[in-house]
Formats: sequence, structure tokens, C-alpha cells
Amino acid sequence: MIWNMAPVLREDDEKKEHIPKMLCQMDNHLACVNCVRWSNNGLYLASGGDDKLVMVWKRAALIGPSTVFGSSSKLANVEQWRCVTILRNHTGDVMDVAWSPHDVWLASCSVDNTIVIWNARKFPEMVSCLRGHTGLVKGLTWDPVGKYIASQADDHSLKVWRTVDWQMETDITKPFSECGGTTHVLRLSWSPDGQYLVSAHAMNNSGPTAQIVERDGWRTNMDFVGHRKAVTVVKFNPKIFKKKQKSSSCPYCCCAVGSKDRSLSVWLTSLKRPLVVIHDLFDKSIMDISWTLTGLGILVCSMDGTVAYLDFSQDELGDPLNEDEKNTIHQNIYGKSLAITSTEQLSNTVIENPEMLKYQQERSAAAATAQSSAHAAAEQATPKLTSVVNGESLEDIRKNLLKKQVETRTADGRRRITPLCIAQLDTGDFSPALFNSVPIMPGAAVPNQLTPQLSSDSSQGQATSLGLRPPHDPLLASCAPSGSAKPLEENKEGYKASLLLGSASKIEPMKALDSRFTERSKATPGVTSAITSITGMTPLDGLKDSVSTLKSKDESSSDSEDKTANINKNLSFTKRKAELMMEGGEVVEKRKKGRPRKDKMAVSMAPPFPQATPPSDRDTGRVTMSPAAVLKLPTPSLQKSFSLQVSTEPSVFLEVENEVSQVAGSKLSQIRCSRDGRDWDTLLPCSILTATGSSDVIAVACEDRMLSVFSSCGRRLLPAMQLATAPSALHCSGHYVMVLTSGGAVFVWDVQKQTATVKNQSLQTIIPVGDITVSQTLLTQQGVPVVALTNGKSYCFSSALDTWALIADKADSLVQCADFRSCLTTHDAPVPSGPLAVMQGRNLNGGRLVSRLSTAPHQLQQSLTSSFLECQLASARVLLSPQEYRYWLLIYARFLVTEGSEYRLRELCKELLGPVHKSAASSWEPTTLGLHKRDLLREVLPVIGQNLRFQRIFTEYQDQLELVRSK
Repeated sequence: MIWNMAPVLREDDEKKEHIPKMLCQMDNHLACVNCVRWSNNGLYLASGGDDKLVMVWKRAALIGPSTVFGSSSKLANVEQWRCVTILRNHTGDVMDVAWSPHDVWLASCSVDNTIVIWNARKFPEMVSCLRGHTGLVKGLTWDPVGKYIASQADDHSLKVWRTVDWQMETDITKPFSECGGTTHVLRLSWSPDGQYLVSAHAMNNSGPTAQIVERDGWRTNMDFVGHRKAVTVVKFNPKIFKKKQKSSSCPYCCCAVGSKDRSLSVWLTSLKRPLVVIHDLFDKSIMDISWTLTGLGILVCSMDGTVAYLDFSQDELGDPLNEDEKNTIHQNIYGKSLAITSTEQLSNTVIENPEMLKYQQERSAAAATAQSSAHAAAEQATPKLTSVVNGESLEDIRKNLLKKQVETRTADGRRRITPLCIAQLDTGDFSPALFNSVPIMPGAAVPNQLTPQLSSDSSQGQATSLGLRPPHDPLLASCAPSGSAKPLEENKEGYKASLLLGSASKIEPMKALDSRFTERSKATPGVTSAITSITGMTPLDGLKDSVSTLKSKDESSSDSEDKTANINKNLSFTKRKAELMMEGGEVVEKRKKGRPRKDKMAVSMAPPFPQATPPSDRDTGRVTMSPAAVLKLPTPSLQKSFSLQVSTEPSVFLEVENEVSQVAGSKLSQIRCSRDGRDWDTLLPCSILTATGSSDVIAVACEDRMLSVFSSCGRRLLPAMQLATAPSALHCSGHYVMVLTSGGAVFVWDVQKQTATVKNQSLQTIIPVGDITVSQTLLTQQGVPVVALTNGKSYCFSSALDTWALIADKADSLVQCADFRSCLTTHDAPVPSGPLAVMQGRNLNGGRLVSRLSTAPHQLQQSLTSSFLECQLASARVLLSPQEYRYWLLIYARFLVTEGSEYRLRELCKELLGPVHKSAASSWEPTTLGLHKRDLLREVLPVIGQNLRFQRIFTEYQDQLELVRSK
């Protein structure tokens, strides 16, 4: 039955006769209906019943009021809903149905012990049938990220299945081993942040609980306690909340629990006790719970045939986060926004190619080893908790707590016992914080909702925020970030129930619960404890000031500090530049209110530019410059003598001595070279300003602007060349020589071929007017000149394209937001050392870190990453750097495969394969940067083989390669 919510929400509407209460009654099911679920987009309704069928309904255009069969005319259907598909596969009653995020799949479970996954975009196509339960399956829930689906059955187990291959991820049985009896349903629920799965009908110390399973390691250390009979339904509010009027509050979730004891409890993960418990709401067990889309209303139905509606206010629950904020949280935890949206990723695709099968198997094996090593690393990193606290054994604390249990009696004489934390010490291995993968840059903007969770003490590696001290602290007082400490209250009988002490290495928002989250009891008798995290004891606001860098999982501490410092430099990129604005050849600084500071009276320009500051302009802070400013780069100062090592393999040392002797009125200077123990020297008729060399050539620039080039044995290779202005920088690499003159002209000569490869190219095209100058120059092994500027941009001159090409920009948002971590072979795969890596420095790693802060939606992030990787490929090619080109090509191919970009992937393969049959018209080059393109394609194919979706492309290009090879 579909009911109108208007008369439920508003009493006035209930009294108006013209407002219908029931909108439609659908009678197609042939037996009891056990479950109804709206699709996420609200267009469809799925229902499952004892007739073994799943029906999917859609609203139809109204042809006129139709009467329900066998009823009086009053029960006319106001809306028409028709069954658009019937899904038949189960051989027993269907107990639960669930739509996946984005409605890609519909899952149904049954008393036939199976779960069936249907393709919701192509009903009635069946994707998979999950077998593994040995009892009636009575509950389903999708992970909000779309990576897993969980099921619970009467076989006393909860199973989590992967959506990528529909295989079992984990089987949890321990919390359910004590359970006796059965419940009609076992509706479990996944939290909207994806971090926790809460089951129905678990037991702890013979008491009914709702078991909390952590996504991280599938640990079962906590549960909701308090109901007197088995829990039948758990339902998380679809919204994530934050405290009203507190922008800095930690986001939290809300969960409703229904039980056979006919009561409903609603929990906020930011409170120590349930927000509300409603007793005797029904005459029989609670069957199902559903939250409204706003997150402020809840509908509960019971075995007694009634449905109750409860309304909450924002004052009670908090402010719901909007979809963007929720997506940000998902992006920060999982690096992806909400869900798998492509049915092409369905895994039951038939593998048509033996090679493809090999790559698929390799991939799953690699994933398994990575997972086991990650678990091993996590276990090593975990601090263990002691079983004695403040001189009292945990067993004693537990007994004292039991003595203290609070009992009240209701008006009708019934006993009410306030739930207490009957905890059991497990390993103390609290999983990483909800946002532990988000490094926060010092000084960078921190999203409000993250602030309270950041540890203010990165040096100890222990969370001292959220009222927790490191476990070794003897005081065990809760240390507030503001500096004030509130010791735990203690009395004769032990600790106060509401302030059980806690200790953890890292805190999660839902973890910061307290006395209602009890640690899972172990079978070992006598090792019991009362351990739980403390919240609500310290002012969280004080944390805003103590934000520090969180350590990323895959980096050492120092490494991460370097990276973040580096990014920070890039992010807080020269404010001064932003404040300067161009106005017709003038540089004008924005005026600030109030009296100008002395140092702002005249804008200080970079030394190479002449400062013309007329007195009239001085007060306004304005500098007038001639529009065609001439570049004037700094030149090396003349020294009496200097020495340097120009090559290590072989070892080459240069020694320069000016004015060694005077002949016929001219002063002679000497250059002496030592190469692997063999020395040579030569004289020049002028003072030497600078000298450099490589293993092949030595270049010397003199004060009279003459450039001389010698072989490694001292033979002059080129005639003395006259430069237009004094040399500013001189480089040798292999048999190439590069000069940058103080006038901003760049020359490169190929000494072997005795030709100029770069002829008098001016830097004026890349240096804008202003205080920007050259910060670094280098010459690559292939003779490509590279120039870095003080504004963070680096350029190289491409002889083939005859232009300056931008290869690195420290302020580029692509670098900072590109997220290609998942496309690296291993997380710490070293970037090959080459000119591109040298110019971009640690900026690249910075991009991988900042990506976790990025609030961009997945689509935008995908485009940013794609653009960035294409820029890297183009830059490596223009720098003629083959190792870097190959490295970025493979990452780019992995990215295209992961993101499913079929057109670009096909184009890339086509370019690498070239024409299979020779033709005169073809302009295809078989090599790029000395690398054979078809060899590169052979390296790319295994990458393509890891995604079943592209097996046609894989097979096609593999066959073509075989054909080419046989020719």
C-alpha cells in the first residue's frame, strides 16, 4: 500500500476529507509481502514476498480512479502503480530487497539461503547468485560506496561480498555464536559514511545487542546494548549530521534500532546514551524501519499490522550535511565519490581470452597479497592495552560497575535497567581515524568538519585530542587541547559509569562513543575489562588552533613533513604577485587603508630591472617603467681562482686561475683539467668568468664575452665565439653546450656535429614584465635547455616545435588535485630521475597528497587527473626523456583502464600499434624518443588485461601484434 504522507505529517490535512490517506493498493503478490524498498531516485518501488517473487513497480499515468477489488467504493486508488517487471529466481520466500547506490543493481535474499543480484538497468537480467549461507537469509545492506554488499542469515553469520567479483570478502560469526532462537527478519544497516556495518540479533555476555562491525579489518569490538530481547532491525539515517550552530563540530551518524521487545531506540554517535528510547510502541515485534529523505522523520512498522511515524527536529538530531559535504567525506575516505555507476563493470563477464584470464588472476593474487601485508603492517603498528588501570585490574573495575547498575521502576511496576558498558578487552587495535588519509597542510584551509578529529600531537603518534591521553601516561587524565586537564572522576566503587576510561591510538567519529559501545567479549574467562573512549569531556573547539599534519599511511614521518611543507610553499604562492596588477606598462600595487608602511612606499622590483621612481609617484607606491623593459640577468662575479668537479664518471676536475702571467701587455689566465689522473692545461688571453664541463667537453666563458669549447683531453673543438652580452649561466651535458646570456638569450650547440641546435632564443617570451627572473637553468642529456622562473613555472625550448614549452608550474591546480595513486604499480614506485622530475621536484608527490583534500566531485577529479597525466606525457616527450615518457605512459594507460575511458584507450593503442600493412601514405613513426612503440604496446596490454570490460580491445590488439610479429 502507498500512503499519502500529508495527513500523517499535518493534523489539519488529516481532518480534510478531500485529502486522500491511501494513494494506491497493489494486489499482485500471491502471498505475504515481506519487504518494500524505494529506489534511490524515487521512481521505482521493489517488493518481495512469500510467493518467491520480487516485483518492481512504477507509477503509471492516471486513467481514472480504479477501485480495489472486493472493497467499497471509498477505497479508490488515487494513483496508478503498475508492475513493470517480475523477477523470478528464488525458490523460497523473499525476505529482503535492497537497491545499490545509484540504482545500478537490485539485491534480494530468500529463505532458499541465496542472495540474487539483478541488473537494475536491464530487468529482469540476473547478474549473480551469491551462495554461501547455510541458513535462511533475512537481511541485506549495500555499502554506500558500492564496493560491498552485506547479508545476515539464521546460520548465525554475517557475510560481506565484493561487488567487483561477487565473491565473499569476509564471514563474521563470533558475535552470533551465542544466539538462540530466531527472529522473523535480520535487517542490518551500513552507516552513511561507509565506515560501520551494524547487524541485528547478536549476543554479548548473554545479552541481546546490535553488533558494530568496522569496515577497517572487519573488527567486531563494539555493539549497541540495552534492548531486552533480540534486535530485529537496524537502520541508519541516510544523512550525516553536525551539531547545530557549531561549524567546527565533528560529523556524526544517527541510527535507529528496533527489537522483539517492542521498543525502538535512536542513537547519535556523538552521545553517550540513546537519544531516545520508545517503549511499548507496538503490541508485537518491530519488523522494519525507514527514514525519510530529509533525515528528520522515521517510519516504523510492526508485526501487529501498524505503522508509526516519529518526527524529529534539527535541534534534536543536528544539521544534516548536504550532498556535496557528504560526497566530500566519501572522497576523503575512499578517494572516490559515492558509487560504482557503470554496469559494464559487472564481473560475471565471460573471459574469452586465456591471456586475459592470466592477467585477471595475477590481479586478484596481487590484491590478496597487498591486503595481507596491509593487515600485518596494521597489527605491528597497534599499541597493546594493559589489563591494569590505575592499579586496579580490569576484572575488579567490571565487578564494581555491575554492582552499580542503575535500576528504576515504571508506574506499572516494571523494572528498567539503564544499559551499562560491560566491556571486554580485545586487542585495543582501534582502526585509523575516519579521515586519517587526509593530510592537512599547515596553513591550508581545513574543512570545518575535519578539524575536531585532527591530532594536535603528531610527534607522539598518539591522539591526545578528543579527551584521550597516550596509554603510557600515568595520570590518565583527559587532556583538553586548551591546556586544561580534567582528571577522571573516581569513587570508592571504581569509575563513574559515564566516564569509563579510554585509550586509543587513533579515534574515529563513531568510535568516540563511550559506554554504550562495549568491546566484544571473548570466550576467555577472567580477562574482562571496561574500556571505552571518552567524549564530551573536553572543549573540541580548542582543537581548531592545533591542527597539524597527519601522517599518511604510505610515507615515513619525515617524508610526509617534507612533502607537506613543499606543497604549502606552492599553495601560499607569493601573495605579492596576486596583489600586483598590470596597468598599461605600469605595475600598480593595491592600496591598503590607513597609513602606508615604509617598505611599501616604493615597490621593490627584482634587481635586473632599473628602478625609476619619480618623487611624485613615491607616495602612491607606484613604479613607472618603460614598456619595453630589457632583460638584465645576473652574471657571475670575477674571481682570482676557483675549482670545481664537472663529472663523477669519469672523474673530471677543473681549476681556473686568472692573471697567472702577463705577456706583451695582455694578462693570461690558465685552465687546468684533471681527468682520471691525467692532467692538461691551456692558456686564454682574458680573465675567465665561469667554466663547466661534462665527461665529453669543457666550456669556458671569459670576461670579454668569448666562449671557448675544448675536448676532454684539452683540444679546442670550436673557434672562440663572441656572445652579444655577458654569460649568465653555462652548462654542458654530453656533447652539448648551453649558454644563457645576461640579455636573456639562450644558445645550445651540438659540439659533435658542430651545429647550433638552439639559436639566440630570447627569454622575453616567457618572462612577463615584473619582478620575475630566472631561478634555475639546466641542459638535458639530449641537449634540451630548461629554464625555471621565480614564479614557479619551468619551460624548455623545443627545437622540433621551435617554441618554449611549459613543463612544470608549481601553482598549477592540475598537479595539486590530480589523483593517480591507484595507478602506480606500487604506492612508493620511484619516479624515474629525469629533467621532468628535477623541475617538478616533490611537487608531484604533493599533488598525490593534496588530492585527498580535494572537494572536487569525482567527474571533475577524473578530468583533472586525465589532463595532468596527458601534460606529463607531452612534457616528457618535448624534453626528449624516454624513461619518464615510458613511466607516465604506463600510469596514463592504467588510469584510462581504471576509469573506463574506452575511446582514449583505443586511440592510444592505435597510435602505438601503427599500420599493420605497409603503405606509402602512412606517416607513422615506429619509434618515439628511441623507444619502439610496439614494445610499449606490449607493456600496456597487461594493464588493459586487468579490466574485463576491455577484453575485446585486449584481444584485438594482441592479435594485431602477433600478426605484425609473424610478418
